[in-house]
Amino acid sequence: MENIYWYPEVGFDCNTYLIADEILTVIDPGTSIEKLLRSMVRDGFKIEDVKLIINTHSHPDHCAANQELKNLSKAKIAMHKAEAKHLEVSREMAKYFALDPLNFKIDFYLEDEVKLGKTVFKVIHTPGHSPGSICLYEEKLKVLICGDLIFDKSVGRTDFPGGSSTQLKNSIENVSKMDVEFLLPGHMKPLIGKEKVKNNFEFIKKYYFDLL
Repeated sequence: MENIYWYPEVGFDCNTYLIADEILTVIDPGTSIEKLLRSMVRDGFKIEDVKLIINTHSHPDHCAANQELKNLSKAKIAMHKAEAKHLEVSREMAKYFALDPLNFKIDFYLEDEVKLGKTVFKVIHTPGHSPGSICLYEEKLKVLICGDLIFDKSVGRTDFPGGSSTQLKNSIENVSKMDVEFLLPGHMKPLIGKEKVKNNFEFIKKYYFDLL
């Protein structure tokens, strides 16, 4: 849609989103730089043109390819400040899952919004899955990139270190009030259509909130 591209997860990975604007941006590169390279070339983009890498959170399935992407593009890496301390926990998780070390450094922290050109994302702090998890909301496009907060009839797990069921419920409640037509999660397929998104929030509140 518009200037947003979805590259689906493959194996132990996550959904990656590319924003084609003045600042070519990759959101959650995942674990496979090869997947990203193939996808970008297919869509007419050069990996060396990427200027910004945004992580919705620091779990290794979302950011293990950060450093390799930065090496190829010189892009800056950004995430929420509340996730910075949790990055050390994520480094240990990467070892546990036998992934490449998370040896990247955060170049700057995301605050209230991030302007990529005509695309302006509101940065929403949504803890629960991890302390510094974020969602990115584009009001004009009615797009919510939600990381591992919520999926199609499912929610992000809270049993990892730094997880909180109470915070996750509060975060879901917060974003459910927004006008969203495109829900772009970190795993599974996107939900497209205002009614589908609304019904999914209602499903989660009805069947998951008592379990969290």
